[in-house]
Amino acid sequence: MATRATELRKGTVINDNGQLWLIVEYMHHTPGNLRAVIHTKLRNVTTGATKEMRLGSSDAFEVAYLDRKKCEYLYKDSTGYIFMDQESFEQFPLSAELVEDKMGFVRENTVVEVTFHENLALGVELPPSVTLKVIEAEFAVKGNTATNVKKEAIVETGMKVKVPLHITAGDQIKISTVDGEFQGRQN
Repeated sequence: MATRATELRKGTVINDNGQLWLIVEYMHHTPGNLRAVIHTKLRNVTTGATKEMRLGSSDAFEVAYLDRKKCEYLYKDSTGYIFMDQESFEQFPLSAELVEDKMGFVRENTVVEVTFHENLALGVELPPSVTLKVIEAEFAVKGNTATNVKKEAIVETGMKVKVPLHITAGDQIKISTVDGEFQGRQN
């Protein structure tokens, strides 16, 4: 069953000419008394290629329905990031093009939700925030603490995060998976 372009949203996966495309950006625009136009940015879920499409309100697409399974992240090798299904214990790779931007939030041996379409792994679903340990942080200089100055810290996954000056190596910090921003220190 086809879904009209006005009913699509960011994060929806559509089937366009046999290819699966994830809607990365979606903007509905109505210029004055003219017809509505929908500007979308799409990413191919198998190749990682991106394209932009301008749609009319009457355009329709087939929405691809996705399955979600709990999988454990094991390690990274030359084929990509290796995950293991928690039910069948089957291991499978996810290419770096598809998930590299999200893997800075995931430690090895962490269970996450992986999305599938017809037994093909497409991506990783993350919680809104994660707690990671700071392994390296610069020292705060006395006198710089009066303003909202931030310094760079490296967490256990290797990702760099801007944190307040009072954060030191060994602290557990909460990070937003949406924008990578520091949200607070965890005890």
